[in-house]
Amino acid sequence: MNDDFKVTPWEVTGEIDYDQLITRFGTKKIDREMLDRLSGYGELHPMLRRSVVYSQRDLGWLLDLYDKGQKFFLYTGRGPSGGTHLGHLMPWIFTKYLQDLFHVNLYFQMTDDEKYLFNENLSLDDTRRAAYDNALDFIALGFDPEKTKIVIDTEQIKLLYPLALKVAKRVTFSTAKAVFGFDNSNNIGSIFYTSMQAAPCFIEDALYGKNTPCLIPCGIDQDAHFRVARDVAPLLGYHKPALIHNKMFPGLTGNDKMSSSQPLTTIFTTDKPREVKKKIGNAFTGGQASVDEQRKLGGRPEVCSVFKYQYFLFEKDDRALDDLSERCRKGEILCGECKQLLTQRINEFLEEHQRKREEAKERLHEFMLPPTC
Repeated sequence: MNDDFKVTPWEVTGEIDYDQLITRFGTKKIDREMLDRLSGYGELHPMLRRSVVYSQRDLGWLLDLYDKGQKFFLYTGRGPSGGTHLGHLMPWIFTKYLQDLFHVNLYFQMTDDEKYLFNENLSLDDTRRAAYDNALDFIALGFDPEKTKIVIDTEQIKLLYPLALKVAKRVTFSTAKAVFGFDNSNNIGSIFYTSMQAAPCFIEDALYGKNTPCLIPCGIDQDAHFRVARDVAPLLGYHKPALIHNKMFPGLTGNDKMSSSQPLTTIFTTDKPREVKKKIGNAFTGGQASVDEQRKLGGRPEVCSVFKYQYFLFEKDDRALDDLSERCRKGEILCGECKQLLTQRINEFLEEHQRKREEAKERLHEFMLPPTC
């Protein structure tokens, strides 16, 4: 068993054992039975078929209600501290799949307050600017503006604060310390913050007076916040939010999570083709030391960051992905060829995304909840 890794809402390090996280966090694996059930609503997303989205809490219960005619809503978000990268896009792309599949409302929380509280180097102006910039990437993915609203914490505080207060009254400092590892050095804002992240779980009660079930697609690293929300929800008369978790999008260094703190090995949505080519060219692979050894011994796609990018996001065809893996193992394709293929796909994706991102500047008003502060 590998215990040499760390997964919290603010830090992910080491080689993650995702099965162990299910045990550690007390979630449930998305098994064959659940996949079969989800396939009844429409075609399974590649992230589901490949166990990139792999864990859940109360998803069956939520679907039972949906089958009886009870709509739910989706809630996800972003902590805006800088530019958007591919690792941020991955769960948003899956969230769009869920919205299209179930035709439900979505609330996208921009936690500008969180990034201000947890980063000494950022001002509130910095995090608010980042929120509006990141919103362009979110909108560019094609969400339905009639069913989608962006919630910036400091601008919608009048809406969120009463909900956060209800949560905060039920969460003890002892619980916060146990769940998040806080100690006497943490500022009191950071200790309160999880109440703000819990608030959108109950947002349709504040907006429409409806106790509507909530489904949260998110990285498994964010589960801690919603364990607190789930404990508190029944005490407040709300449904427990259900969750569906994705694994971390890999970094080009071979790590389990792409990180903005490593810009030379992170693909940002605003990167130019030359930058993408350089970054992919320096990526960690599972190849051998020489061409001759690669032809003879083959590569190891399971550890290759270039292959993982295809697996997680860019190769939609399962057969084509299996073929790429097999050719790698047999030494029939070299790392340079794989890097070239991935570079082309990412640049094609970014060219289209950047065009839509520019168009989104004229559409921000369609998605923003009006400020309430």
